[in-house]
Amino acid sequence: MPSVLVDRAHAARVSVGLIIPGIALLWWNRPALLIFAVFGSFAGMYGRAETRSVRLLHQSQGALLLLGGAAAGIALSRANASPLTVVLAATVFAVGGSLLADFFALRPEGPFYGTFALGAIAGVHSVSASAWECWGITAASALLALLIGFVSADATTWDQRRVAAAVRDQRVRERPAAFLHAARYAVAVAAAGSVAYVLDLGHVNWAIAGAAVTLAAADSRGRLRRGVHRVIGTLAGLAVTALVLTPGWEPRTLAVIVICLIFPTELFMSVNYAVALSFFTPMIMLMTELAQPIGVRDMITSRALGTMVGVLVGVAVSALVRDREA
Repeated sequence: MPSVLVDRAHAARVSVGLIIPGIALLWWNRPALLIFAVFGSFAGMYGRAETRSVRLLHQSQGALLLLGGAAAGIALSRANASPLTVVLAATVFAVGGSLLADFFALRPEGPFYGTFALGAIAGVHSVSASAWECWGITAASALLALLIGFVSADATTWDQRRVAAAVRDQRVRERPAAFLHAARYAVAVAAAGSVAYVLDLGHVNWAIAGAAVTLAAADSRGRLRRGVHRVIGTLAGLAVTALVLTPGWEPRTLAVIVICLIFPTELFMSVNYAVALSFFTPMIMLMTELAQPIGVRDMITSRALGTMVGVLVGVAVSALVRDREA
C-alpha cells in the first residue's frame, strides 16, 4: 500500500478512537474529562503499518505504558503532589518506560506518551469525577483503539508465528544500549523538571515532555533535529491556540476542535514532526485548558518556556551521554 494511503488510514483509525469516546463525553456533558479519552486513544498510534497480530501486540504494549502513566498522574493529582514530586515520579516512570519501550521495540519510540500523560494529568485538580472514572475513561478509550486497530488490519487471519517472532526479537535485544538510553532519560527528565521548578515556570510537565520527546530519536543528530522541530512546531501551535481561545468559545466547542485536531496530527507525524506539532500543540493545550483552566497568557508562556528548557536539556544530555558506538 502506498505510504500516503497508510498514513491516511492510520490517522483515520486514531481519529475514530477519539471521536467515539469524545462524542460520548459531549453527550454526557463532561468535556473536561476529554483529556483522559485523548491519552487512552493514543494507544492507536502504535503499530502504524503492521499486520493484525503484531499490531495488537504492540498496541497492547503501548496501552500498558499509557495506562500506567495515566494512573500515576491521577494518583499525583488526587494527592496534590508538589512539582518536585511530579518530577521524581516522571523520572522513575521515564526510566522504566524507556526500558519497556526498547524491549518491546515500540514505534513511536520511547516512553514519551506515557510520561506526558503522567505530567499533564498530575496538574489536573478541578475535574468533578472520581479517580476510577478518570482512569476508566482512559482504559475504555485505549481498549477501543485496540479494537479498531484489530478489525481494520489488512490481514484477515491471526498469525501466531509473526507474534512469536516479534516476541523473540524483543527478548534478544541488546541490553547495554537500552540501559544507557534509560539513564539518558533519567538525567534529562530530572534536570529539565528541576530547572523548570527553579525558574518557577508553573508547569514542570512541559519541560519534562520537551526533554522526553527530544530523546525519542535514534541518535544524537536525530535528537537535535527532533528538538528543533519540537520548538518550531510548538511555537506555531501556540499561535494557533491563542487564536482559537481568543473568541471565548464554550467548552463543548473547544472539545469538538480537540477531536478534529487529532487527524492532521497523526497524518503528519511521520512526514514532518514540526508540522504535526502545529496541530498537536493546540490539541493538547485545549484539552488541558478544559480540564484545568489557567488562562491563555499563563498557559502559552509556561508551555513555550517549558518546551525550550526541556529541548535544551534533552539535546545537552544527548551530547554528554553518547552512544557507545558514536
